Amino acid sequence: MAAQQLPGREDEIRALLATVSDPELDEPVTELGFVTAIRVSAEGDVEIGFRLPTYWCAANFAFMMAEDMRAAAFGAAWVRGVRVVLDEHMYAEAVNRGMAEGLSFREAFGAEANDDLAEVRRIFTMKAFQRRQLALIEHLRAAGVDAESILGLDLASLRRMPLDAGGDLLRARYLEKRAIAGAAGLADPAFVDGKGEPIAVDGLAAHLRACRRVAVNGEFNGALCRGLLAARYGEDSCRAAGMSEPAPGGVMDSSREPSFVDFLRAAVHERAAAVPQR
Repeated sequence: MAAQQLPGREDEIRALLATVSDPELDEPVTELGFVTAIRVSAEGDVEIGFRLPTYWCAANFAFMMAEDMRAAAFGAAWVRGVRVVLDEHMYAEAVNRGMAEGLSFREAFGAEANDDLAEVRRIFTMKAFQRRQLALIEHLRAAGVDAESILGLDLASLRRMPLDAGGDLLRARYLEKRAIAGAAGLADPAFVDGKGEPIAVDGLAAHLRACRRVAVNGEFNGALCRGLLAARYGEDSCRAAGMSEPAPGGVMDSSREPSFVDFLRAAVHERAAAVPQR
């Protein structure tokens, strides 16, 4: 496809791709720096180039992201066709063939495929739900809402609850995934565990610890991926790793989800607080 200069349409495709997340990291492929090219023809054909942090990144995740980017691009009414091209990856040929021919993961990889992508999607969507739930609950707690009040909210009450801009963003992200855990009608509990059961007040601490383990693992993998991507392509490694200056007093900005660096800082502060002062 011949390259075209259609900035408005390229911007529209980029916005659609921003809705696609790395399944493990729960971050948009556009923010992670995975999307390398967007080309649009006058006839409505779209070509998307993307890369991954290493040559050997998991084939199932690569295929899912390619599949999701292709589907997202078709969200523009004018799109006639979409070609997604993975570059510099050990399974690029199989992934690209799968996209070009509309194959499933198993069809594209044959005997090498040992994953059910539907189950992989379910597992990592649940992890995203846990991370987003943790971020919202921690934001509410930081705003002075007690555990009993938080767990007493139904979805209608959570939607009506006045929040600052940061909290509103965290709420929107959480609500995107709430239905993965079970019934999500307005009268259903806002906060439930992974099986859709209400969380007891006396079980909240243990529940959040479990969610935090998921979040720490995800943030570690995210920091590692950004660092590897930066090293591979010669980009700013600190920026790619999501490192930033700490907030005053070492307190995390509660208007965003915590990064791996925030978890490290929190651990350092907790350890320092536990050491007797002389």
